Amino acid sequence: MARCKSTLNFEFTFLVEPMLDNPQVKIDQQPEPPPQVPVENGLGRNVVALGWVAFFGGLAQDMIQPILPIFYTSVLGLNKEFIGLIEGLMTSVVSLMKIGAGYLSDALGVRKTIVFIGYAFSAAARFLLGFAGNGLATMGLRLTDGIGKGLKDAPRDALVAGSAGNQKLGFAFGVQRTLDTLGSAVGPLITYGLLRLWVDHANKYREVFLVAGVIAAVPLLIIGLWVRERKLPVNKQPISLKVFRGPFAGFLAIMLLFTLGNSSDAFLILRSQDVGIAPTTIPLIIALFNLISALAAIPAGRLSDRIGRRNAIIIGWAIYALAYLGFALAQSPFLIWILYAFYGLYYAFTEGAAKAMVAELVPEKNRGAAYGLYNASVGIMALPASLLAGFLWNQVSPSAPFAFGALMAFLAFISILFLPKLTRNI
Repeated sequence: MARCKSTLNFEFTFLVEPMLDNPQVKIDQQPEPPPQVPVENGLGRNVVALGWVAFFGGLAQDMIQPILPIFYTSVLGLNKEFIGLIEGLMTSVVSLMKIGAGYLSDALGVRKTIVFIGYAFSAAARFLLGFAGNGLATMGLRLTDGIGKGLKDAPRDALVAGSAGNQKLGFAFGVQRTLDTLGSAVGPLITYGLLRLWVDHANKYREVFLVAGVIAAVPLLIIGLWVRERKLPVNKQPISLKVFRGPFAGFLAIMLLFTLGNSSDAFLILRSQDVGIAPTTIPLIIALFNLISALAAIPAGRLSDRIGRRNAIIIGWAIYALAYLGFALAQSPFLIWILYAFYGLYYAFTEGAAKAMVAELVPEKNRGAAYGLYNASVGIMALPASLLAGFLWNQVSPSAPFAFGALMAFLAFISILFLPKLTRNI
């Protein structure tokens, strides 16, 4: 979709002057509970629009994700420790930016503008990756992409939570997850097609990065034209950390434990190659993984609305532990296909349920900061987790990082059983 230059001023007005999501939505003096924006399926226009933003963002991201480890090793000649450093640093930068973006969006009462800027950073970084000539340049661009991802995620999640009723939170985040992962399923297929088309091109990986960068700009158009937000009152008072104590703090601590064993998925791709999967086949496996995750996301979200967020997360972590144990023991390329499909269920059960759980643990006016802290808990351990995975791979065996990940998931599984309940939905 081409972006018309004449719309720039028009879009910018929407960005700096957030408007009402829908005429039916009334700005209440008390921000709790979040208003519902009913349409035919009970979800607001923002949920659908932001879902398509996630679709194209995920499509662009997963066009490059399956070939990044191959680009690192075969084109740039990087070793496993440096790959772990790049991906770990990126995820940690994402986490730090999420905290700042979350607090900023709460303090200013503005979320849409921050989401737009984040997607702009990521689009630029993915396009310029096609010109990276060494490990340091690649690291810089990956960190820029991480800054963009960190800026957009927490305010976007807060926009979704504010546009859905409390009884529809699991469903709303399930819709987000579905469109996100559908994009992530289409992305690797496009990459596979382009690699087949450009099989004789010396710079085929770089050309894929350029195409992905152009597609990554599509969310900017959607955000500018179709996403609206209720203007929240500017929060002039410092955000009190008291609202983040108790069960919310316990949940974050458990996420840190889990994430210590959850290294970058780049190691799953490297493990697939180690078992015997051809590099050109990996995008197809990633597409299968994302398709399974997308198809299961909405049913899993609805299930979390019925059985509670904690139980849905427990199911997801059990799946993760079994999948990682399988990657540790795998000897057959066929088994890699099965494990990736099974691994997709982990994302379907945990991502939407965990974000819905955060929304239930804190008041709306603090959700931007809460999502920042939650997302940070997922990423703050990414650097040591990925460095540890690289160390275990080289010093013990290629299967060791996955055995360790399965162990951490089991410990987190046990820990969340003792998390105190706050509401009936948890």
